Amino acid sequence: MGGDQEQIASLAGDGEPPPASTADRRLGGWSTFPFIIACVSLLTLAGGGLINNLIVFLITQFNIQNVDAALINNVFNGCVNLFPLVGAVAADSLLGCFSVICISSLVSSLGFLLLLLTTTVETLTPPTCKTASNPCIPPSKSQYAVLYSALALVSIGVGGARFTLATMGANQFTELGHQSTYFNWYFFSLYGASFVSATGIVYVEDNVSWGLGFGICTAASVVGLAVFLLGSRYYRRDEPRGSPFTGLIRVVVASLRKRKAATSSSAAADYYYGGGAVVAEPPTKRFRSLNRAALKADGDVGPDGSIASAWKLCTVQEVEDLKNLIRILPIWSSSIFLSTPIGVLLSLTVLQALVTDRRVGPLHLSAGSMIVFALMSTALGVILTDRCLWPLWRKLRRGGNPTPLQQIGAGHVLNVASMAVAALVESRRRASRGRLSIGWLVPQMALLGFGEAFHFPGQVAFYYQEFPCCLKGLATAMVAVVIGLAYYLSTAVVDFIRRVTDWLGDDIDDGRVDCVYWVMVVIGVVNFGYFLVISWLYKCKNVGVGKGGVGV
Repeated sequence: MGGDQEQIASLAGDGEPPPASTADRRLGGWSTFPFIIACVSLLTLAGGGLINNLIVFLITQFNIQNVDAALINNVFNGCVNLFPLVGAVAADSLLGCFSVICISSLVSSLGFLLLLLTTTVETLTPPTCKTASNPCIPPSKSQYAVLYSALALVSIGVGGARFTLATMGANQFTELGHQSTYFNWYFFSLYGASFVSATGIVYVEDNVSWGLGFGICTAASVVGLAVFLLGSRYYRRDEPRGSPFTGLIRVVVASLRKRKAATSSSAAADYYYGGGAVVAEPPTKRFRSLNRAALKADGDVGPDGSIASAWKLCTVQEVEDLKNLIRILPIWSSSIFLSTPIGVLLSLTVLQALVTDRRVGPLHLSAGSMIVFALMSTALGVILTDRCLWPLWRKLRRGGNPTPLQQIGAGHVLNVASMAVAALVESRRRASRGRLSIGWLVPQMALLGFGEAFHFPGQVAFYYQEFPCCLKGLATAMVAVVIGLAYYLSTAVVDFIRRVTDWLGDDIDDGRVDCVYWVMVVIGVVNFGYFLVISWLYKCKNVGVGKGGVGV
């Protein structure tokens, strides 16, 4: 088998052959890059116009109380980060990436259009609170219905399309190096568009009109879908293969039904590989009990090669797919605790910014705008790694780019460093008699952003390369699931610390936010040690040879 064929088979993860026709081989590649990246940028621009300013919109336009607005915002953000999982399952099992992206983009456009109507049709929002003595009228049931419908459509559309685009873009390449470069530019576009929306669109909404701001979001969503469709003739399409989870569940059921069968057989002929499949190697020895699912018994296979019951006998490939998924879970769990301190830092930095001198020359920065520095450093970090650090690494190591696990490891280190810097800055702020400049908070956000430039692209590349071929769409969505779970977990951590200590009082000057940051440092160091152990033990399937630890 030639070198290109080996790369394609390695990428597929199950020995899948390359495209058969010459026409298929001409599809995909870098010719699809402008269309996919433009769609990513425009959809992120549209989504950021709502995500970054939702609380203000709920309070000022719908007269919703602050706490209730925060709760709605939490639910909305959680949905945006968990719906990619639904989109991934739909792409893998039913519709394919192309259809999911088209449907999701259309749904998000309808959601933004509905939000635009709430700002232009007076009956869709409650009257404005004119004076302090005039009680605010809460939204009616019908107004709530329109609002929640719009938010649901936007969360489904943005969540369903964003990481499915990452999968479809990676599917256009057969070389791992090109995939790595694509993921870098994907995240650069993601963070770059988020920066533009967090500054430009939010400014328009706050200082010009909400109607114009949501109008821009609607237009960006529609144009993003149009640009994506323009490139349809160039895309390499992935065909859905039915629900991949059914096969994984069948492995568990079949292994339990044969739990009394011996698993010591090393003969490949004793196992089932599928109708007409050539007998290859026997199943691997890890998670040996699952091998029973593919162990042939009397009556399992008919004379024509068909199986009597799909819930009693599975193929060796299905067994290995489930094993690979189980092997990835520990590294995925470490990513949750990697992202949890990020949520804590983002929220507490706003509290720090509120008690600093926010004047920068003639400008007066908003406390909520601190996330812009993280977005800028992430986008800059992606460019530096792709154009400077990785070429230098290849020159020094005389090899390819760092493995995804090495990139994730570097993100762990920078994440811990950002927490430590935040703790030191807070200690200095407490010791200072006057207010510090808001510029002191920039380094911690910059380190946080640089860390994300390493570990988020590394996670997407790792999951995409290591997940079973039938779960490629789910692979990239796993990063969004991590963010969603970490978002809720960080809220729980802050609430727990507030309950058991006096570090987080109503007045930040009376508390000890620096102690909270030091707790995050300890959690980060422990989690990094856990990551080092599990990554060293993990043997990558598609990246390099041998162990995939961060030091290899």
